[in-house]
Amino acid sequence: MLSKRTIPLLIPVIALSAVVFIQLVYFIIFLVAFSKKRQVKPSGNFPVSIIVCAHDEEENLRELVPLLLNQNYPEFEVIIVNDRSNDDTYDFLLEETRNHPKVKMVNVKATPEHVNSKKYAITLGIRAATHEWILLTDADCRPQNENWINAVSTNFEDNKQFVLGFSPYIAKPGFLNMFIRFESIITALQYLSFAWMKNPYMGVGRNLAYRKSLFLEKKGFNNMLHVMGGDDDLFVNEHANGKNTAVAVSADAIVHSVAKTTWRSFFRQKIRHLKVGKRYKFGHKFLLGIFKFTWLLTWAVGLPLMFLYEYYYFIIIAFVIRWSIMAWSTKALLKKTGLLFSLWMIPILDFVYPIYYISAGLAALFTKRVQWKN
Repeated sequence: MLSKRTIPLLIPVIALSAVVFIQLVYFIIFLVAFSKKRQVKPSGNFPVSIIVCAHDEEENLRELVPLLLNQNYPEFEVIIVNDRSNDDTYDFLLEETRNHPKVKMVNVKATPEHVNSKKYAITLGIRAATHEWILLTDADCRPQNENWINAVSTNFEDNKQFVLGFSPYIAKPGFLNMFIRFESIITALQYLSFAWMKNPYMGVGRNLAYRKSLFLEKKGFNNMLHVMGGDDDLFVNEHANGKNTAVAVSADAIVHSVAKTTWRSFFRQKIRHLKVGKRYKFGHKFLLGIFKFTWLLTWAVGLPLMFLYEYYYFIIIAFVIRWSIMAWSTKALLKKTGLLFSLWMIPILDFVYPIYYISAGLAALFTKRVQWKN
């Protein structure tokens, strides 16, 4: 028989059971998507144009360009868009174009007032591209090895126009770095799983491929020129579908990126992403919203119940089951990509995630203007 103290808590307990169940459904979907074996196809050897936009990135480019030129692929070019750099990026790229026929430089001296600078730089790079398949990455990224292009190109087929890749962050000491890597894994579990289920909604510009003809046919970023960001996820959200989109996830297909080193810079980056996310299609916003909302409710309802509910151990068991499935799906991604991550930290990171998400969401709500770089 239930005590008088327990009866008023039945509704919160039922609510917690519902949101935990929804969370489990999502993570099981992610687990199934990443656990499924997929046939590895041989590369079609399509010519590729790699495009990198750079603003004051001389130091990064000195590391990245040799890695790109060392790619084990028969035909490709490397196009670096020098976006109004104030350092010695131009001189470095000028020397590279003289020494390496595969390197091309597009020099941007000014950006039209009504156009976002990153989108303008990408557009000029794509227009300068010789080949049909465009492969995008950033100056602070590093391919896993010399087989990156080859691994991505196995998905270049006649009926495909997008290939979504994964770009994890380089592991470094510190809790911030671990949380950023955790957040990127959660994001990847979502957008790659949904793409495998024929419902792509975003990609990351650090590792994204699409056709030049598609970009020109759709008039590029014409519908979002004034929007800060969205050159990757909004473009995918607007034009990708279950038939024209493929996923490239393997140890060779990943591109590592450098994580932010301060919470402030990380929040500034996430605010930009959240503001762009408001422009997703309604169905995608609904699916993502349910996932995030139930995550927040899990802690908002579950944490008080641990102290108030007479049968608190049922609440703890529910959290342990959820953490186990979350860790299992994360492990499936790690196995697919060859990455390492401390799964034992998931309960702590899981607790921090809703705090971060609410904080970033409120900041995005009240932030009027964000920018790529000056």
